[in-house]
Amino acid sequence: MIQKIKGTMDILPEETPLWRHIEGIMREEAERYGYGEIRTPTFENTELFVRGVGDTTDVVQKEMYTFADRDEGRSISLRPEGTASVVRALIENGKCSDPMPLKYYYIMSCFRHEKPQAGRSREFFQFGTEMFGSASPAADATAISLANSVLNRLGLKNVKLHVNSIGCKDCRPTYRKALVDYYSSHIDSLCDTCKTRLDKNPLRLLDCKNPDCHALAAGAPRTVDHLCDTCKGNFDMLGRALDAMNIDYEVDPAIVRGLDYYTGTVFEFIAEGIGSQSTVCGGGRYDGLVSSLGGPELSGIGFGMGITRLILALRELGLDSLEAERPEIYIASLGERAMIKGLEIAERLRREGKFAECDVVGRSLKAQMKYANKKGARYTLIIGDSEIDAGIAQLRDMESGEQREVSLDSFSL
Repeated sequence: MIQKIKGTMDILPEETPLWRHIEGIMREEAERYGYGEIRTPTFENTELFVRGVGDTTDVVQKEMYTFADRDEGRSISLRPEGTASVVRALIENGKCSDPMPLKYYYIMSCFRHEKPQAGRSREFFQFGTEMFGSASPAADATAISLANSVLNRLGLKNVKLHVNSIGCKDCRPTYRKALVDYYSSHIDSLCDTCKTRLDKNPLRLLDCKNPDCHALAAGAPRTVDHLCDTCKGNFDMLGRALDAMNIDYEVDPAIVRGLDYYTGTVFEFIAEGIGSQSTVCGGGRYDGLVSSLGGPELSGIGFGMGITRLILALRELGLDSLEAERPEIYIASLGERAMIKGLEIAERLRREGKFAECDVVGRSLKAQMKYANKKGARYTLIIGDSEIDAGIAQLRDMESGEQREVSLDSFSL
């Protein structure tokens, strides 16, 4: 038997009502905040992610699905995240001259070759938002507020907001030096991966999950202690904005995010009780990304929210049960004439916006009624030759048991 590829998932009809519920809340909240939906290709030129995400990141070095284009021989990669593609789209489609800020949201599948575990798969589904054209901390607060609104509407109570600032191109070198000096004095305690990161991407040392490296991170220099006056002022204003919006948070120096394009504000919403993959939402500011990909100097702030991890968090709270929609009517038929009539009635009701089902298998009446009960149909209508000849039948309310006579050609629910 051919099976699904490791790290992918089937989402079955009994599960999709919950997915649609979550996605519906995401769309509604994003649009309430003035974001419009954008859809980008599933694969892009590999160079987009090398330049956009960063060639020193684990995503680019270890996790991307990359292959040669059969026709042109160029290197193509499945998207490992959404931001770089959105930036490419706004540059290519001339959106950088539109009135600012530009606000986009998306719900997409992304791909990374990682070790599958609870909350982490190789094909994963993500809700993301991007705002361009505002360097103000008010934009940061708005992005965080949108993420917070989605989580609140989903009913998640076990999620905490962690915020940090990793500085800008002016103050980052000072912090980088302090970080390298600190870890260089403990180099024998670092894992092999972090020894490589020390030269190439020292910020990634702070969120290493190796126990020895994690213990070292607790005593490492804090980014917030090495900010320039501008970054410090922006971070202070963000705190005041979140306080004014009644959004609880804690400053967490370990929040650095894993992609090279982040600058200034970074944040994560972390859920308790769902295991090691507890970050259900992460994001931050990326003020140099648009220009690095060939566009103008344009500020950016956004986040990504993993839908699978949200479902794990909802399950932990017992909020993951959502019934599939029930048919408003099931039409049981006896014989070929009645089956054709059932199809006719069902089609008319569907065109009126009703959820109608009818027999298409040729089951016995007993089997059809069992099926209608299993599906939770609100009404049933049984038709045979005598009902067709008379033009009337009995419509039964399955909850109350009450019946009423209806015309087969004109009745409506």
